[in-house]
Amino acid sequence: MAEIPLLELAGVHTHIGRYHILHGVDLAVPEGRVSMLLGRNGAGKTTALRTILGLWRASYGMIHFAGAEITAHATPDIARLGIAYVPENMGVFASLTVAENFRLADWRGDLRPTRLDAVMAAFPVLAQKWRARAGTLSGGQKQMLAIGRAIAAEHRLLIIDEPSKGLAPGMVAQLTEALIGLKQARTTILLVEQNFAMAQALGDHVAVMEDGRIVYRGDMAALAKDIPLQTRLLGLSLASHQ
Repeated sequence: MAEIPLLELAGVHTHIGRYHILHGVDLAVPEGRVSMLLGRNGAGKTTALRTILGLWRASYGMIHFAGAEITAHATPDIARLGIAYVPENMGVFASLTVAENFRLADWRGDLRPTRLDAVMAAFPVLAQKWRARAGTLSGGQKQMLAIGRAIAAEHRLLIIDEPSKGLAPGMVAQLTEALIGLKQARTTILLVEQNFAMAQALGDHVAVMEDGRIVYRGDMAALAKDIPLQTRLLGLSLASHQ
C-alpha cells in the first residue's frame, strides 16, 4: 500500500526577484517517516523549505498539507496548521535562558509537562542548562535547543535545515541519536542535511535536488548502497562523508 503524504509539492516554481530558483519541484513527505532532501550547495533545498513555509511565495504549482492546499497561505497560518521549522541559523534567543526560549516558543499555549519531559529525555543537556542563557551554549547545544523548542508543542511536521552544519563530530553523533529517538516515535520530519552519515542513519526516503529540480527519489537505504549513483547525484559517495 502506498504511503499517504502529509506534505506534497506538485510542480512548484519559485522566483526570487528576477532569479528562477525552483523549476517544477514534485515532493512527497509521508506521515510518520523521515524524508531527506539532499543535493549540492545551491541546488535549491533551502528555497524549497522556505517556499513550503510561505517565507517565499511559489510562482506556480501547488503545496498541500494534510489534504488542504496551503500554497497562498501566510507563514503564521502555515505554522498554526502544525508545521515547525528549525532554520539553518537555529533562531534561538541568545539573551534569554533555555527556559525562557521554551516559554516564548509556546505561543499557542499547548506545551504540556509530558511533552517537555519527552524533550528533556531526548536532549538531557537542556535540562542541565535550563537556567543558562542560550548565548552561552555550544553550537550543538543551541541546535538541540532549536529542535527541542520546535517539538515541545504539538506539531504534525518538523522541517529542519542542516542541523549538523558547523558542529564537531561528537556533537553530530549526539544530535543524530536524539533525532533517531524522534524517528522511533514516528515524528514526521523533512530534513535537509549535508552530513551523509547522518542522512543515512535517519532517512527513510530521499529526494535529491539539482538546479532547482528533483532528479532522484527513492529509499535512503537503496541510495546508501549505490556508490556510483551517489557520486553521480552528489559529487562524492556517502562513504567519503563519514
